[in-house]
Parts: sequence; structure tokens; C-alpha cells
Amino acid sequence: MKKSAVVIFPGRGTYGKDELGYLNRYHSDKSAFIAGVDQWRRDAGRTPISELDNAKSYAASKHASSVNASALIYTCALADFASIDRDEFDITAVCGNSLGWYLTLAAANALPPANAIRLVDTMGALMEKEGVGGQLIYPFVDEQWKPSKANEKAIGEALHAGRTEGHAYLSIRLGGMAVLAGDEAGMSAMEKALPQAEGRYPFRLARHAAFHTPLLDHVSKAAFSHLGKDLFHAPDIPMIDGRGKIWSNGGSDIDALYQYTLGDQIVETYDFSKSIEVAIKEFAPDCLILAGPGSTLGAPIAQELISHRWKGLTSKSDFSALQKESPYLLAMGREDQRGLTTA
Repeated sequence: MKKSAVVIFPGRGTYGKDELGYLNRYHSDKSAFIAGVDQWRRDAGRTPISELDNAKSYAASKHASSVNASALIYTCALADFASIDRDEFDITAVCGNSLGWYLTLAAANALPPANAIRLVDTMGALMEKEGVGGQLIYPFVDEQWKPSKANEKAIGEALHAGRTEGHAYLSIRLGGMAVLAGDEAGMSAMEKALPQAEGRYPFRLARHAAFHTPLLDHVSKAAFSHLGKDLFHAPDIPMIDGRGKIWSNGGSDIDALYQYTLGDQIVETYDFSKSIEVAIKEFAPDCLILAGPGSTLGAPIAQELISHRWKGLTSKSDFSALQKESPYLLAMGREDQRGLTTA
């Protein structure tokens, strides 16, 4: 009997030096798909994805730039999605974080392949050229991934400080993490206001603009001028967006989908936490599958499961024990879990 699964797609920052050669390692059988992406990139005057993936060394200035990272992650993630063993898994819904919303649209066929790479690459180029501000990350939770009232209070105070000095927003609710964004004055004020946590936080996310905030309203307007509603179709698989809204297969309002994707999704908080909550509570899957590249979304997903005591989880230790005994979250970017998802 097949296991039901919700597939989750990653956002920016998930293709790092350890992912170099990802397409070669796992997807030599998908040459036609990769060639199609490469051709789009060549026609647009951009570096082909296969050339970036086959580079001898990783260069953040090249691989992590918006115009390249978005398309790289799209290609790896959609190739992973195609590799999931459909005899073993029944995919009941798809969702993602930030850039992962575009990948969700592609996986559900709300954007056919040619339209999907056009959206991803166009948005990557717009962000590279027009992106402003930045993002930083700070935990809502303690070291055992339990909610921390002290951290939540600190985040609230930091946002107030950022708004006093400049512009500051909650960009993404990322499981047990808050992704905060703003202009330079707002970012500096938030950094000063936040106490050091676990020796790492707060830290800025390199090469990230103020995604999912009103500071990118001009990018939203530019996206509407570059991309038409005719790119979109009704999805084949239910999709969960960055508000927790379910877009049902066959019955979704295409105009609303277009307006959300290029409008609200760009300028309002992306609630990845809510999308995971809806995924587990509305679809009650036997497992969650996290597409690669990378597996950095694993911790935020686990933190969200813990916050709802899903499967009795109350801490990081509980989650680790569950994963050793009977993995519920399968990350395709991890060598020890990838084989559990593919034929």
C-alpha cells in the first residue's frame, strides 16, 4: 500500500558548496529536462545551469547570486520531485518556502515547464537588479526547539527598534525561526536590539533582499509587467501557499493565483509555518518529503511539528529519536534519507 506524502520545496540559499555537482550525481537520467532549462538560460544570455553545477569549485558570487541560485535550485528540486517513487508514495499536496512557492507551482503543473523556468528566471533577474534591503534570522525557540517567550519578546522589541530607525518587517515565519527584513537603517537597529542567541544569532543572510515585505512593491509591479496570467493553469495536485491557503487541483481561480503569486506573495509575510501546519492537519500524510538541494529546511519543519506536538513530539531530542526509529521527514538532499524516497 502506498504511503501518502506532502512534498516540500526549499527556498534560496540551499545550493551551497556541498551541493556542487548535484545534477550530475543524482539526475544524469534527466538530460532532456536539464537541457531545456539550459536552452532558456542561453536564450536569455545567462549561464547554463549545467555549467554552474559542473564548475570545478563553488563561488558564492556566482552560485549564490539571485539570477543563478533561483534557477539552480529550481532545476535540482524539480528533478528530485520527478525522482520520487510513485509506486511507493501518493503525493497528496505540495508546498514550499519563499522561492519554494514557484517550485510548488511547477510541481503541481500550475506552471508547465517552459512557463515555470520563465517565472523563476525572470524573478531571479528582477531580484538581482531591483532587490533592496536585507534579511536576518533569529530563533523563536530555545536549543531544544521549544517555544521561548524571551526570544519572542526580543523579536518584537527588535521589530519596534527597526521601525523606529527605518523600515523593519517579519519576512518569513520559518518554523522556530523568524526571518526579519528591512532597509539598512532598520536592519542595523534590529541587529543591535537582538541579544546573542546560541552564539550564532542574529545573523544576516548573504545576498538576500527584503523578500516578502512592502519594500519590494516595485519588484511586484515589474513582475506583473513581465509575466502574464496566461502562464498559469489550474494545478494537478493541491498546493498550500504562504498563508496556508489550499489551492485545489482542477478548481482554482487562475486570476487569484496570478495576483497572489506576483502580488501579495512578494510584499507580505510568507508564513511557511502555517503551510506546514495545514499540510499535516488537513492532509495528515504518512510522511513529509523535503526536496533538495540541501536539507536546511529540515530543522524549521521539525520545529513546526514540535509546536503542534505532532506524533507526540515535544523537543529536538524527541524528533531525533523519531527520525532514527521511523523517519517521518525524508530529506532528499541527505544521502542517508534520499534512498527512502526513490526507486
